[in-house]
Amino acid sequence: MEPHELVPVPPSTSPSPSGGPTTLRVRTPGDVAAFVPLAMGFVPQRSVVVVSVGVSGGMHARVDLPHDPDDVDDVVEALLRPARRNGVRDVVVVVYDDDTTVADEAAWSVHEEFTAAGIAVREVLRVHDDHWYAVLPGAPLAAYRGVPFTLAEHPFTAQAVFEGRVTHASREALRETLAPDLAAVGRSGPLLADATPLPAGGLRALVRRHLGDRTTFSSPELASVAVTVRTGERRDEAWVWLDRADARGAVELWSDAVRRLPATHVAGPAAVLAFAAWLVGDGALSWCAVDRCRTSEPAHSLAGLVAQLLDSATPPDAWATLQPGLDASGDPAA
Repeated sequence: MEPHELVPVPPSTSPSPSGGPTTLRVRTPGDVAAFVPLAMGFVPQRSVVVVSVGVSGGMHARVDLPHDPDDVDDVVEALLRPARRNGVRDVVVVVYDDDTTVADEAAWSVHEEFTAAGIAVREVLRVHDDHWYAVLPGAPLAAYRGVPFTLAEHPFTAQAVFEGRVTHASREALRETLAPDLAAVGRSGPLLADATPLPAGGLRALVRRHLGDRTTFSSPELASVAVTVRTGERRDEAWVWLDRADARGAVELWSDAVRRLPATHVAGPAAVLAFAAWLVGDGALSWCAVDRCRTSEPAHSLAGLVAQLLDSATPPDAWATLQPGLDASGDPAA
């Protein structure tokens, strides 16, 4: 059922440049259709998306639509499990597909199973080719025929652009933001061959300095970082102390590192990026970073930890509770 995202974030707010929340008030089905790509960070395709609304259990989640209607039950379970775990009480559902049997089956199955679980389904929409379609009874006739909307012209999109947030055309486009920069990778190779690990405490100090200065690793620094993060104990210096205020800068720092490293050395930095992206609430990017790490090292311990956080829809706010125990454990990602 991969790829999928189970991403716990309050769906009615988004971070502003000042650090405070920008409230996005969803009033119409068109608002729902415009909000989902902003929440996911990309425009979903052949997907079922569930977004929690109201004050309980902030979460949004996406799962690929199956090709066989008989597999819809697995999709519903993948969405319902984290919703229950997070105490979600009210949701909207958006299915991204043409008017297919699978799309119809998924829409109604999610509605039925969530309702049976005591979770109110406030709206069910289908989105395809820049139109949204009503699914539940009681909408105007025109809504079942399709209502056009232009994502680029919606006020939510304008707000996101103002805040510097990018919505990618697809999940693959988002994944490509972590693709290797071949010229930079070529420059890294000779330095990696002769690099030595940083001394104890050196990685933490180096990352803190770059986060404070909003800069990226120099080529020699990146080589030393890449060989330092190969072991769990040293890698933990890069992420265990992070808090949510650091997370956006850490995403930028480690995204740059991932693009500049070859497959032989990218696993550790990609795993740190995955954690930072989860901490900032960018679950789609976090999954992409987990995938990038696992392509080189399938059993990577930190990538496994982040995947667990995402699969369980653990909210980033929970880090304040988890962090002290992990920081004291000596090797939290082992």
